[in-house]
Amino acid sequence: MLAADLFVQCLEAEGLKYIFGVPGEENAQFMMSLEKSKSIQFILVRHEQGAAFMAEIYGRLTGQPAACLGTLGPGASNLITGVADANMDRAPMIVLTGQGASTRLHKESHQVMDVVAMFTPVTKWAHSILHPQTIPEIIRKAFRLARTEKPGACHLELPEDIASLETDAQPMVPKRFRRPIPDPFIIDSVFETIKNAKRPIIIAGNGCIRKRASKELRKFCEKTGIGVISTFMAKGCVDMDKEYCLYTIGLQSKDIVTCALDAADLVITLGYDMVEYHPHLWNANYDKDIIHIDFLPAEIDAHYHPDIEAVGDLAIALEMLNDRVLNHGDIKFDLKQQSATRRDMSKEFSKHKDDKTKGKIRPQKVLWDARQVMGPHDILLSDVGAHKMWIARHYQCHEPNTCLIPNGFCSMGFALPGAIAASLVYPDRRILAICGDGGFLMNVQEMETAKRLNVNIVVLLWEDHEYGLIAWKQDNEFGKHTDLKFGNPDWQQLAKAFGWHGHRINDSENLLGALEVAFQEQGPSLVTLPIDYRENAKLTKRLGDIACPI
Repeated sequence: MLAADLFVQCLEAEGLKYIFGVPGEENAQFMMSLEKSKSIQFILVRHEQGAAFMAEIYGRLTGQPAACLGTLGPGASNLITGVADANMDRAPMIVLTGQGASTRLHKESHQVMDVVAMFTPVTKWAHSILHPQTIPEIIRKAFRLARTEKPGACHLELPEDIASLETDAQPMVPKRFRRPIPDPFIIDSVFETIKNAKRPIIIAGNGCIRKRASKELRKFCEKTGIGVISTFMAKGCVDMDKEYCLYTIGLQSKDIVTCALDAADLVITLGYDMVEYHPHLWNANYDKDIIHIDFLPAEIDAHYHPDIEAVGDLAIALEMLNDRVLNHGDIKFDLKQQSATRRDMSKEFSKHKDDKTKGKIRPQKVLWDARQVMGPHDILLSDVGAHKMWIARHYQCHEPNTCLIPNGFCSMGFALPGAIAASLVYPDRRILAICGDGGFLMNVQEMETAKRLNVNIVVLLWEDHEYGLIAWKQDNEFGKHTDLKFGNPDWQQLAKAFGWHGHRINDSENLLGALEVAFQEQGPSLVTLPIDYRENAKLTKRLGDIACPI
């Protein structure tokens, strides 16, 4: 068979379901081979960046890689932002690019660049296929690395002449391995340290959204009462309605949740990635006792120097701890500060739920209403901008992976293509993408993809006519901001042009009903509203004035 046929068969053997992308001349043979596949669906998109974000969300939601595809040169470079986002946010992904014939790669040649070198910094592994006989091993390695904790992206390049060579190689049968477990003696030490603490607290990171890890974490908290502070990407690892849920941390300023962390005499980090919330923000004086439990050893940092590291499968580590808690009997801690934190943050969430403002709508009201229309398993995706800060602080979750925020690489343009992928994974759930007017237009072309696939998604667009997060940060640091204003299209006409449903809301009282109508509509819907970002400066002032009462 042709090498391209073998390549596709190897992808099928790995269980690949989707490839999102824009093909080109140099991967034409691969596309012909892919067209014969009965198990892999190719989703044509309108920009390679959108393809990468779609593959990322598929990986985050399922734990299994999807693929994104581009041709050589500009097609490959267009993929990079989304690939980097997936890799830093720990989403398994396979990146496929074409390349010119191997006979012209050694010299100056049309559209040829060193794509493997370009992808090396933003993937776990990048490799070019130079011989068809190596395809089964290379694809097996790429999928294994992409899935292995911590998950990420792997890039494979297939030159056009290699794709057309004949081969008698056969796909390798995937064999899974059991992840290493932590040393039981280390877990004993972890348990003793926790047992002797007075005010322990948990920082739950991205690793805790794995289904089994979340299940075991909830058991641990039910038995001990220890409070859980989630990073942005760990939302839903514990149920927002439980007393031990202390909501989310990650704003650069001191917040109410920080009070519980300040009062803790022991910090237990679970699946924590410091790309989300750097430890100098919560351990500025280098004085916190820290237990690190994760799939990998701790990153070296002066502010994050754990006293104990339990390295191995996170779910198994928590299961081992649960066995020890069960055998020991009741363990008592001082949870007064944690209770006060939850009480005060809960008041924050509901403060503006009954707003009746006209003209501009407060972020707090928008997110209160969004939470009301979304069920426990429905999925909200946040783009990057000022709205992301409000979502992180005010939108809480019942289940893991129901609020998807890019928080390692933090790329704008993420939410619309991500929502399309989420709807393919869970067509029976409500999918809500919240975007600013800046980020939405960065991948606006995927509105056509959404309509062509006729996915049921709602995009809630917050309009402020500027790059609001940059304005917020510049105002905080300099007392003013540079020129960040821009114009916008008529959103209703834009929705109509793409065949979407369109709604414009200017009254707080009408928002809840409009969202419900949008979710009842068949196909994609765009709901726009003027956002009241005067609340940004008010929040900054209040965070700066926070005291920590018990």
